[in-house]
Amino acid sequence: MKPIHGNLSALMLLLAASTFLAGAGVAYADVSAQTLKSLGAHDKIETSAGTLEFKDGVPTAETAQKVYDTLDFTNALNAYNNSFRGASALGIAKGVEEIGAKPGDVVIFSELMDANSLFLTANADTIYYFTVLDLSKGPIVIEQPSNAVGTINDMWFSWIIDIGGPGPDRGLGGKYLIVGPDYDGPLPEGGYFIGHSKTNFALYAARAYLVDNDPKPAVENVKKEPEGLSLPAGLLRHQCCASSRRHGAYRRRAEDSRDEVHRGQRAVLQYDSAELLRLLRDDQRKRPERACHQL
Repeated sequence: MKPIHGNLSALMLLLAASTFLAGAGVAYADVSAQTLKSLGAHDKIETSAGTLEFKDGVPTAETAQKVYDTLDFTNALNAYNNSFRGASALGIAKGVEEIGAKPGDVVIFSELMDANSLFLTANADTIYYFTVLDLSKGPIVIEQPSNAVGTINDMWFSWIIDIGGPGPDRGLGGKYLIVGPDYDGPLPEGGYFIGHSKTNFALYAARAYLVDNDPKPAVENVKKEPEGLSLPAGLLRHQCCASSRRHGAYRRRAEDSRDEVHRGQRAVLQYDSAELLRLLRDDQRKRPERACHQL
């Protein structure tokens, strides 16, 4: 006859475990009902995008579409706001081109601005002069006249360097060297105030002031000291008087601004370094055209 001690021991352990589990009952977490409720998902939420509905925490198909539509509009608004600067800069460049001035040609309002000058913040008792800088072929030297106030911005209207009174020449005039984004050559160690542009085109804009209510001394100073702006290969080609000529940079109708922003995006990105894309958010970078047309 075989011993049964092993089988009996196993049976006794099984019965003991069953008895323990039967007496233990159901275990509950020591968490209040209020805490459990706070962790749960709402069945319905009222938002600016409309009513969002959920079932067991999962959004309905209609709710998911509302969220996607809201994200599309938000991305479109961001693209519009962040790109309007480029459209404005492009508008100035186009306005200069419309009166026959090319990059490097100095446009000067030698007889002041009038109602034909379509600028929102300009005034009629200041000598304005500006140009578009083409840095795609190399750095540009600017011979800055004295007694001026101005600045140089890139094509996203981001600051590069001040000139004149607020700049490093402190209104005494001097030589500025503006370098484009792709230039990796040597730079002088002295003699120039150096500014680095993130775009291959830049906007130079400055003003001079009347002398005893007479614009002529300021205009003569801009032209003589020393020949205004210069290009890498020599002095500027010519100066163009813009007084009494209809041109400007602002957008006239709201319905036109969307297309201007779209054109501005394409133009700036087409002519400038790919490094500019880092200035835009990922969603704007992936679909700027769709984003603009959402508006």
